[in-house]
This record gives sequence, C-alpha cells and structure tokens, in this order.
Amino acid sequence: MAEDGLMLNITENLDVPVFYKNKSFSFKTADKWKEKKARKRKAIGDDAPPPKQKTHVTTSPQSTVKMPKKKEIIKQQEEEPSPKIMSEILTKPKVKVIPEVKVAPKQQASAHMTGRDKREGEGHCSVKTSSLFKNNPLIPDIQRPEVNPLNEEVFTSNLFSELDLHPHLLATLTNVLKITSMTSVQEQAIPALLNGRDTVIRSQTGSGKTLAYGIPLVQFLQALQPKVQRSDGPLAVVLVPTRELALQSFEIIQKLLKPFMWIVPGILMGGEKRKSEKARLRKGINILISTPGRLVDHINNTKSVSFKSVKWLVLDEADRILDLGFEKDVSSILNALNTSCQQRQNVLLSATWTEGVIKLADVSMRDPVTVQVFTKSSKHEEDTEQPQNLLSTGGSESFAIPEQLKQHVVIVPSKLRLVTLAAFIMEKCKHEKNQKIIVFASSCEVVKFLFTLLTNVLRGCTDGQETSSIGLQPPLMDFTKLHGSMNQQERTEAFLKFSQVKSGILLCTDVAARGLDLPQVTWIIQYTAPASHTEYVHRVGRTARIGTQGSSLLFLAPSEVEYVSVLASHNITMEEIKMETVLASLLLDDHYKGRKVASHKKSHGVTQGEVRVRATVLQTEFENFVHSNEENTQEAKLALQSFLRAYATYPATLKHVFHIKKLHLGHTAKSFGLRDAPQNLSIGHGRIRDGKSKQQQERKRAFKAMGSEKSVANILRSEYSSGMEPGLIKKTQKKKKSHNRPGRRRKM
Repeated sequence: MAEDGLMLNITENLDVPVFYKNKSFSFKTADKWKEKKARKRKAIGDDAPPPKQKTHVTTSPQSTVKMPKKKEIIKQQEEEPSPKIMSEILTKPKVKVIPEVKVAPKQQASAHMTGRDKREGEGHCSVKTSSLFKNNPLIPDIQRPEVNPLNEEVFTSNLFSELDLHPHLLATLTNVLKITSMTSVQEQAIPALLNGRDTVIRSQTGSGKTLAYGIPLVQFLQALQPKVQRSDGPLAVVLVPTRELALQSFEIIQKLLKPFMWIVPGILMGGEKRKSEKARLRKGINILISTPGRLVDHINNTKSVSFKSVKWLVLDEADRILDLGFEKDVSSILNALNTSCQQRQNVLLSATWTEGVIKLADVSMRDPVTVQVFTKSSKHEEDTEQPQNLLSTGGSESFAIPEQLKQHVVIVPSKLRLVTLAAFIMEKCKHEKNQKIIVFASSCEVVKFLFTLLTNVLRGCTDGQETSSIGLQPPLMDFTKLHGSMNQQERTEAFLKFSQVKSGILLCTDVAARGLDLPQVTWIIQYTAPASHTEYVHRVGRTARIGTQGSSLLFLAPSEVEYVSVLASHNITMEEIKMETVLASLLLDDHYKGRKVASHKKSHGVTQGEVRVRATVLQTEFENFVHSNEENTQEAKLALQSFLRAYATYPATLKHVFHIKKLHLGHTAKSFGLRDAPQNLSIGHGRIRDGKSKQQQERKRAFKAMGSEKSVANILRSEYSSGMEPGLIKKTQKKKKSHNRPGRRRKM
C-alpha cells in the first residue's frame, strides 16, 4: 500500500501521465515517454504553431497532473479500474462532473403501477401521459344552413280490423305482436298487395315495411285451395342482404304463421351447414327467406330446389343488396324464376332510391304501384308517383327521417376521440337508466379493438379478474360486438343477446346498419363517419323506430366539419354538442379524480382544468392497458392500420372532406391508446417507413404514373386488399425485361 502511494506521488512530481490499468510503473517508462515527446517537438520544427495544450487541474503550486480526455475516462471505467485509483480521480478539485439524471421515485414507480395504485400512492397528482389538450387544431364553428326536412307520419287512425283479413291473423297481430293500428306505409301497401299488384315501397327505415308485405303474404297463402303442403315447395321467395336481417324477417313471419301451422317458413344463409339446408329443402319450405349468395349456391348445386310453384318474390332492402355486390346473384335468381314460373307478384322495398334500384324495378316488375309517404314543406315541390322522378340528377336526394329522432354532432380533435367516446358511454349507461347504444365503426379490427379496450378498462374485468381502476360493474356496462369476421353462431348469439337486454352497448360495423329492428335503442353513435348520406340514414334508422324516441351522435374531426353541409344538402339537419360538455360528465365519477375535489360540486361549478385532468387520467388508463403486453399493442396497431385504409377509401365526391393527408398520424394513434405513432405500418405485403426505402421510391413512381387519387384508391381499396395492383406489377416487370433484350448491346 505504501509503495502504491509513493509511486503516485512520484508520478505527479515528474509530470507524467497516470496509468490506470493496474500495470507496474518504472522510471524507465517515464524516460521513454519524455524522449518520445522531445522527438515529436523536433520533427514539428520551430516555425510550426504550438501544439494544443491539454487541460490541467492545479492541485498545488509544486505539482500539476494532466487530466485524460473524456473518451479515455469512459473506456477506463468500462475496464473496471481499481477502487484506489477511482477515489484519487474523484477527489481531484475543480473537475466538472456531469450528474446522472435520476427519475423521482414516485414518477419511476408510476410507470409500472395500475391506475388505482398510481392515484392512491401519488394523491392523484402525477399522470404519465402526454398532454391531450395541446397542439390540437382549432374547432371551427358549424355553419347550419336552413333545411326543410321530409316528414312522414308514422301512425294513422286506421285499424287492421278494417281490412278483410283472416280472424286468426287479426288475433295474432293484437295478442302476439301487440299492434292494432297501421302505419302510413302499411295503410297504402297492404291493400295494393291484397289486390295482387306489383308494388314498390319507399319509406323511412323503421316504418314497418316488413309487416307491410308479411301480412298480405300470409293472408294470400292461407287462402289457397287446396291447402298448402310442404311438398309444394317454395311459394314465396324473400331476398334480404344480411344474415341478421334474414333471422329477423324469419322470426316475424314465424309469428304471423302461428295460427297457420301447415305453412312452413325456412331460412338459407351463409355460415350454416349446407347439408342441413339441403335436408330442409328436400322436406319442403313454403316461404323461403335467404341471402342472395347462398340461394344462388343452392340453385347451382342442390337438385331439390324448384321454383315452379313460386307466387311471390320480395326484394327487401334492395339498395343494400346492390351495394354489397349481389347484382349478378340477383340476376341469376331472376333468370331461374323466369324460366320456372311466368306469373308472380313482385314487391321491392327500399328506404333510399338509387339508380341501381330503379333499374332493378324496371327489370323485375310489371306496372308497379309506388308507395311513399313523404310530406314536404311548402318550399319543396310535390313528388310524382313515378319512381324514376324521385332520383335527383344533381345528387341532392332527400330522405325521410323520423320526427322523433334528435340528431347531434360533436367536433373532436383526433387525440380526444377515445376519451370522448368513453365519457359519453359512461354518462349514458352508468348514470342513466335503460340506455341501449349502438356504436358504428369503420372496420372489423376497430370493432375488436374497442371491444377489448372498453370491456377491460371501463368494466375492469378480464376472465373474472380486475385489471383496471374501476373493478367489476353491474351489467349496465355490458358490451357486445358484431362484425363480418365473426362466425355465424357468434353473430346470431350477439344479435339475440343485444335484442333482449334492457341496457347495453353494441359495437359493430355496417353489417348492422340495414333493416335490423333492435328494440328500445336510444342512441346511435357514429364513431366513424359513413361513406355516403344513404348509409347515414340507415345507421340512424336503428333508433326512433315505429314512433319511439331516439337520438344520434356523429363524431367529426375539425377538418371534417364540411360534412355537415353535405348532409344538409340532402335535408338532414343536426344540432351540435360541445366536446367539453361530454367530457364534463367525467366529474360524476370519482374514479378519475386527478386531484382532491369536493364530491358535492356539480360539473358546471368545477374548473375546466379539473375536467382536463380527469380526461388525462382516463387516457392514461387506456394507454397503460394497450402497452401492458405485446398482444394489446399489436391489436391497437392493426386497428389503426385498418382505420387508415378505410379512411383512404372514401368516394371521390367526399375527398374534399375526408382526405388521408389531413390526418395527423401521431394524434390519430393517440385515439387508439398508442403513446407514439408506429414507425412502420403495412399496407398489404409492403410497409410504410419513415426513411425512403426502395419500396417507397417504386411506389412513388407508380403514384405518378397512375395519378395520386387513383393510386391511393387502388392500393388502399379495402381492409382486405393485397396492397399492390397486379396490373401495375406486370407493367414494371415488363419494363425491366425490355432492358435485357438479347438484340441490344449492354454498356460495360
């Protein structure tokens, strides 16, 4: 120990560098070092500028020590110097040491604590999340143009008993369906159908169109002589666009047929076993309710299908059938019917009137009677009875929306969309009674993500265990999902479950937007704006049905405000709900306290800052759940990717409102519980990265060749697209091959 100290002092006096590698020191080493330095000075010469002076630390007038460079210290620390020499280094005066940045214990612990632990341990003061209320775009004022909506009287004073119906059928309407008076559309349609006329029924959604054709159909079949038998096969064919609507129509027809047991209804739809459906067809079905695709499948592959006895053809929700791409299937069915039976009665029903529906009516119907119950204001001209005149050439088609439907819109920046949705759902389902809400999203992945996130965070349970700050809640916060990727059994269970509950939330895609009669729905939330005004009408039509009260809420970003004017051009008007009003409902729940607030205070008496703190606490819980494991994070990224793809597929007529370039990727990622925007998002099999890769350069060249709008539409056509057009790939391959033709010389 004494020798070590002696060597260190001698080294300081001789002005030689300190060696930290635990090597033995000798005077020969010092002499060699001095000679090397002298030779270097001699080689430079006297005229050369003096070499840079190394910094010295003065310890005493007699001795100076040259301090090593910062890189040398780091390298020496990695090589684990002896504690003796480290103590010497740290005791040198006037040496500037950069302090290590340390996180406060509370902040460091908050990253690993759940929402409840964080708020209990920190007194609700610290929230580990970026600000939700900074760098957001300004919310513009909504310009509400003057609108004269179409009105339709739902109920009339006329009773079913005034019609010439079978007494058992009247008893079924009164005792089973609990209805006695007719709606306006039923008052006009039923007499025309009882007289055997082809009929086009255009009426608002939820006005009783199913009974408008179901009652005369049952009345016709029960009066046939000889009596109908199962061996007669299909006497009526009803085409519907979706499986859920097929189930619903089947249940209504089944109730009407309760006193007429010899008439057998049946259902064919995708997702069911084809073998069991073939067995039912062989036994005999008199009223066949089917989706177009499955019926065409049986026409081509099942020998027991026979249409020689068909007397009725009903096309329910005809516009949706065409929108879903069933035009070829409908043509095949019409051809099969025309070859088997020449005389039949045709019924076409639709809430909207499009060019495709007009063509379908021209092809399938003979001299139809048009039923519509619109009452326009004085500023509108009277509609004619011809369906061809109902379609405006300027694209400003008007729709009848129930008077009992109160329509609202809320303008929300992207970062606040998730917490605003959650706050609205909690306000209605936790603090109000008997609220049934349907939330429409753009894709299956978004529905799956919202279901997982809201179920675990707002209800706080996963497999019976508590995972959030709220814990188990009563069935008021009962979430159900419904989308096209579910198998048929799951879809049926979800549909029946939500139909029977008194309070709950259904998260769904547009698969539930057409024709479904889900009872007692009080609110329709369009979390993603629909791609057309007709889709908007069908979505909001799930509430305020048959004269009941209902409300709707449309979420829009500040850049999408012009969509309100687009809807107003079709005589659809709505009132604005302020985002701050929705978020203020968080003050009713003490679980999201960010600071100590008196519980007796009302929401209007609390400052805006407290509302923001609670919104930030809720957003933090969402982010903690999303980043709690890799599976949740991946699901959020897939939902974000699917949302962006769907956003890029808005039609050209709405590109000035919904354009993907207007989206802020980081803010949009925040609405999916992601703390940062993902570095790479895949489109099909390719990837989008921050840097310029070869794939991006090739894609940019393709964009220039095809035009920017067309290229985005082709690459992001749908959430199931491959991501690259096959024709485009072939063109690029041909160009590459043309450079290597055998007859051309290659430059060396």
